[in-house]
Amino acid sequence: MPITPQEIEAAKEKFGVLLAEQGARIDRMKNQEFIDFKKLDKIIIGVVGGDGIGPAITKQAARLLKSLLKDEISAGKAELRDIGGLTIENRAAVMKAIPDDVLAELKKCHVILKGPTTTPEAGSPWPNIESANVAMRKELDLFANVRPVRVPEEGIDWTFFRENTEGAYAVGSKGVQVGGELAVDFTVTTSPGTERIARAAFEYARNNGKSLVTAVTKANVIKTTDGRFLNVCREVAKEYQSFGIAMDEWYIDIMTAKLIDKKRRTRFQVFVLPNLYGDILTDEAAEFQGGVGTAGSANIGARYAMFEAIHGSAPRMVAEGRAAYADPASVMRAAAMLLSHIGFGEKAAALDRALDFCLNAERRAAVTGRPDGATSEEFADYVMETVSKDSIVGKIIQISKYIK
Repeated sequence: MPITPQEIEAAKEKFGVLLAEQGARIDRMKNQEFIDFKKLDKIIIGVVGGDGIGPAITKQAARLLKSLLKDEISAGKAELRDIGGLTIENRAAVMKAIPDDVLAELKKCHVILKGPTTTPEAGSPWPNIESANVAMRKELDLFANVRPVRVPEEGIDWTFFRENTEGAYAVGSKGVQVGGELAVDFTVTTSPGTERIARAAFEYARNNGKSLVTAVTKANVIKTTDGRFLNVCREVAKEYQSFGIAMDEWYIDIMTAKLIDKKRRTRFQVFVLPNLYGDILTDEAAEFQGGVGTAGSANIGARYAMFEAIHGSAPRMVAEGRAAYADPASVMRAAAMLLSHIGFGEKAAALDRALDFCLNAERRAAVTGRPDGATSEEFADYVMETVSKDSIVGKIIQISKYIK
């Protein structure tokens, strides 16, 4: 059945509204000011348990933060603030991805440590409300999704910078049904949006002794949006050549293959990718590290930042009474990223080294998710012991034998 002129006009009108919204977003991006944590009298860290196993594992990561920041907390320079209410029950009751009172509390913080939250799917008993993660990224403009993947014995040390607010996900719920046989979705790429994610990747490389940033697109086929993303990355790369940082370019399809190429993959260091490609590639990469349950994630904006586990809320574990045995490693990795982001690089490195040792070398308290393994609290005790000043020197000596 042919598309009618009326259907075409309705689609054009909807597309016009979308363009206006994106134009306004570009104006907001151009007026952003980035927070300087060194100038703050007190850094407020919000701790959000979330759903399912979230409260159990986030509690243990918060214990680590309190231990590592005990001097700063005592001096009034840092505060951990518990923020409740981001549960599926509360969200469903008000039919919002983030209840207004919870969002108001989140905006009083500088950084957020967040447990997993439940996103309803078809057939679930919950109403169809938006993902809390997606809503938080939009509300707080968390444009950079940062995921590190490290497997020392394989020579893998990757950090992914996934653009978080544009691409195929930016207007994923605003596609157009034209007649009964045509559906059109939109991919959004802006120069300011791409520049800030590219600059974040290159700044990370500069500050962490990296020499290569890899841009991943499909610009040979998706020439307009991916082409703009790649061209902006090229322009930003020129500014960092004097720091000894190079950029190479790969297409997303061959990159998924090269991550499993043992000869090639150890060369990669820092990646910068549009939203959809970043989502896919980081899940593949996490498998090398033991799966998504072992990986932490950062969502960084100009004013706010949120750090989280990248796995789900595991309601089945809760229903089966196994929440206490959930693995807290992913949210502990996120806690290390949080520490690094707010300027405590040495504390973050100590926590990461301890996690590497506890997860891969000694494994004295292995978490299995069941009563035959350690509880999340027992694993947290193990990590705290390892990261402590009394034992860290000995542990580093041992882990150096494990890292090839």
